[in-house]
Amino acid sequence: MANTNLKNRALHIDQITDLELISAYKRSKDKELVGLLFKRYMPLVYGVCLKYLKEREASKDTTMQVFEKLLLRLEGQDIVNFKSWLHVLTKNECLMLLRKQSSQNEKAQIVNGTDFMELSIAAHHEDEGLEEDVEKLGTCIDRLNEEQQQCIKLFYLDKKCYQEVCDMTGYDMKKVKSYLQNGRRNLKLCIEKLRGQEEQTY
Repeated sequence: MANTNLKNRALHIDQITDLELISAYKRSKDKELVGLLFKRYMPLVYGVCLKYLKEREASKDTTMQVFEKLLLRLEGQDIVNFKSWLHVLTKNECLMLLRKQSSQNEKAQIVNGTDFMELSIAAHHEDEGLEEDVEKLGTCIDRLNEEQQQCIKLFYLDKKCYQEVCDMTGYDMKKVKSYLQNGRRNLKLCIEKLRGQEEQTY
C-alpha cells in the first residue's frame, strides 16, 4: 500500500524525499521506485560521466550502468545524503572504466611497439587476431615477476632509456638489461604457449 501511495505521488515527485524512496525500495524491491529516484538525478549522473569520459555515448552507457548498480547497492547501504553518495558512486564507475581502458591501451601499445619485433605479433595478424594477442600479452605480462614487469613497462611503454630505467627503479644497468631481455623472452614463450593451448582445443 505504501508503495502504491508513493507511485501515485509520482505526479508530484518533489513531494517524495530521497530517503522515502530508498526506504520503500528496501522493503519492496520494487525497481520502479529506484526509477523514480534515478530520474530525479539522471542529469547529474550524466553530467559527471561526461566530465570524466568526454564522450556522449560512453557517458550514456555508464549512466545506465550506474542505475543498475543502484538496484544492488541501495539494499545494503545506510545513506544519509543520497545526492552526495550517488555522485561518488558515479565518479568511481567512471574512474574504473578509464583505468580499464588505460590498461588495454598500454597492452595494445606493447603489441604494436616497433621495439617488440621479437614477438612478431602485429605484423602477422588482422585486427581480430591482434585483439586476441593483446589479451594474451596482458595475461603474460601479469605472469612476469615484478622486476621484469617494471622494466618492460618503463622501457617500452614510457619510452625511457636504459639510464632512466636505472634511475627510476634503483637497479644497475646490468640488471635492467637482464630484466628486459628475460622479460621479452618470457613474454614470447608465454604467448606461444597460450597459442598452442588454443590450437589443441580445436
